[in-house]
Amino acid sequence: MFLILGLLLFLVVASLILLLPALWERAIYKQFSGSRAVTCPETQRQVAVRLDALHAATTGIHGHSDLRLADCTRWPERFDCDQACLPQALRTAPYTAHEAIPGTKRIYHLPVLLAAFAAWYLGAFWHSHFLFRVPWMEAVGLTAAQVKQLVRWYSPHLLSVAVCLLFAYGVAWLLAVRNRRGLSQGILTSVLLWTALALATLSGLEALPRNLLMIEAGYTFLAAIIVGAIVGGLYDKLMVPATIPSGATP
Repeated sequence: MFLILGLLLFLVVASLILLLPALWERAIYKQFSGSRAVTCPETQRQVAVRLDALHAATTGIHGHSDLRLADCTRWPERFDCDQACLPQALRTAPYTAHEAIPGTKRIYHLPVLLAAFAAWYLGAFWHSHFLFRVPWMEAVGLTAAQVKQLVRWYSPHLLSVAVCLLFAYGVAWLLAVRNRRGLSQGILTSVLLWTALALATLSGLEALPRNLLMIEAGYTFLAAIIVGAIVGGLYDKLMVPATIPSGATP
């Protein structure tokens, strides 16, 4: 009986210890969330900015929140600004529910399509007789005649194109969400996405022949680097503000 009571008391105390910081973080997040209208120090025109509420909440648990911007209607073109409007943003109340707020950023399709095509073309060359067609056929267990017949079918090509498109759009979306740009950020984001997908399908991949697994891993990793380089390198032409609040100018 005393053991059960002690266990219940321990669970209550532990819950309070975990709950109080969570409530404190939630209060900080609510304080700094929302979009605000400020006057840009560079252009002296009104823009809409959004504070990084999540970063403020996670750092504020230690007593002092590290404040920074998470978005602005002048980004990504001026993503590297000195954020001199931050004190003004802290003094400004967020937009209310009935007011217009900055919309999410949309993705230009052309860079994504170029990246997907580059990945698909690499796959066609990778699996050709110039590189790994022979070991690939041996690993899969197909004859040359069967491979020639497979090449004439539309479904394998359409499937590979769809996979390349989905991956390229995934990289573009992650860059948009994280407000990142540049060649290195694109490659890093793409490699991280490739790693996450590889780990998620690891149990199913273990059943594949080792030679086939090495061939496909090499292709998909190199294709991921190419996709990230194209999508990240064309970041400034990839995203534009979809909507801008009334009175706020880019």
